[in-house]
Amino acid sequence: MSDYSCTRSVANMSLQFEFPVNLTAEQFIAKLSHEAGTQLASTQTSSKTYYDSFDWRLYSNDITCEFNRTKTASSLTLRSIKNARLIATSPLKKVPLFGKEFEPGTIRDTLEPLLEMRALLAVCTLDYEIYHLNIINEDEKTILRLIVEEYGHFNNRALLQPVKGYDKAAEHITGLLTGTLGLTATEEPVLLKALQFQGRKPKDYSSKLNINLDPDMRADIAAKYIYSHLLKAIKANEQGTIADTDSEFLHDFRVAVRRTRAGLSQIKGILPDNINAYYVDFFSWLGQITGPARDLDVYLLNFDRYKSSLPISIREDLNPLYDFLLAKQQKTQKELAKKLQSDKYLSTLSEWEQYLKEPSYKKMLEQNAKLSIKELADRRIWKVFSRVLQEGDAITGSSPAEALHDLRKSCKKLRYLIEFFQSLYPEQQIKHLIKHLKGLQEVLGDFQDYAVQEHNLKLFSEEMMALNLPANTFLAMGVLIQDLDSHRDRARQDFASRFEDFKQEENRATFKLLFAPAKSHNHPH
Repeated sequence: MSDYSCTRSVANMSLQFEFPVNLTAEQFIAKLSHEAGTQLASTQTSSKTYYDSFDWRLYSNDITCEFNRTKTASSLTLRSIKNARLIATSPLKKVPLFGKEFEPGTIRDTLEPLLEMRALLAVCTLDYEIYHLNIINEDEKTILRLIVEEYGHFNNRALLQPVKGYDKAAEHITGLLTGTLGLTATEEPVLLKALQFQGRKPKDYSSKLNINLDPDMRADIAAKYIYSHLLKAIKANEQGTIADTDSEFLHDFRVAVRRTRAGLSQIKGILPDNINAYYVDFFSWLGQITGPARDLDVYLLNFDRYKSSLPISIREDLNPLYDFLLAKQQKTQKELAKKLQSDKYLSTLSEWEQYLKEPSYKKMLEQNAKLSIKELADRRIWKVFSRVLQEGDAITGSSPAEALHDLRKSCKKLRYLIEFFQSLYPEQQIKHLIKHLKGLQEVLGDFQDYAVQEHNLKLFSEEMMALNLPANTFLAMGVLIQDLDSHRDRARQDFASRFEDFKQEENRATFKLLFAPAKSHNHPH
């Protein structure tokens, strides 16, 4: 029993300690050797580069990824943020861009599912001195390892590495460090200090909309606030999109553009008509020029799924399609990069930025600008929700595909409006509505995506005819098209039950409660 509790306490102990402000590594080692048997195994100059995806997927999952380099060696280490516990470490010459490019093993198994399609990017680099100490007993056996890291810009650190079977030693040294030597146990990763030093903080980018509005805010001021938030996302993803670092930059760029378009078309009567029309044009142009590259990204991301949907005997026949798509994606990507560096793009975007920064007029000309944002949000969401119900109810088994496509667009607008204004309503109810709306959007999105993929694969096979590819490739593509077609049929069949789920009484009652205008507003004047 006592043995178990002892082990457990080591498992829960903090293993990271921060030095007091002016204590150097050498002073610390001298003091420690008076109290315990120590052996300095090595000292070296080292540098540590922290890696994460642009949207902080590792940090959000409680992991730091550090690439450590000394003159003689380099290695990649994953640690838990909470207690600096080692998850995995491995010698490595160079950090791969994607999780799937790591050698098989714990590091890859940890990173690949978290990063998915996102690239690992260097977040910051620290230079420091590293001291490896062994704590030894009378028999000169190592009973504990201690790593001391000496930094230039912030307090030094000590990291304990317990040795199996010597839990008492770990507890004893911990007491010594925090008692006699004045160190403080800390949960805070060095990464936070390094980022602070650069004036940054973790999770400083997220693709999620998080806009806090005051319900009494004037509608035109609130709208500009929303557009400024979206503009920040466009600009944050611009360089990664141009460089094609990973496919999510373009994806997030497009979402911010789409949200801006939805705002301009849905939050009506706020900006002067001519200005609104000018930017509606610009953002729809942006939507058009980014579409083809995104579609090709999606085909490449889906390619493994395409292959595994085919009978094993013909899977490899599909490979020439991958090469064709990749070449096409690279060409399209280059054309897009040119447009995003063009005068039209750069000057219009900076005009938009200037416009959003201008103070709003005291006297409002536009009809809705003087409403509070809460009144306008209620009206718009209620109106688009009513349209979604109307369009959905009109769809029957024999309705054309366009009807589902139009409903999908209306659902998107409703979703964007709810997300823009979610801070004005009770969080739980909004989450519930978004969940049901997502379910409906999923089935409509699948229906649309399968149809588009099917159509485009037919076009691609025509283009590929000129490449003298083996006939088997076209046969495999034919089987894939059939498979997509049956998925599309299934999505079509699922639509009715998803729509019923969305328009159930409880959902309608929540929409009504949150957004419906008071009866008095409904009487014609």
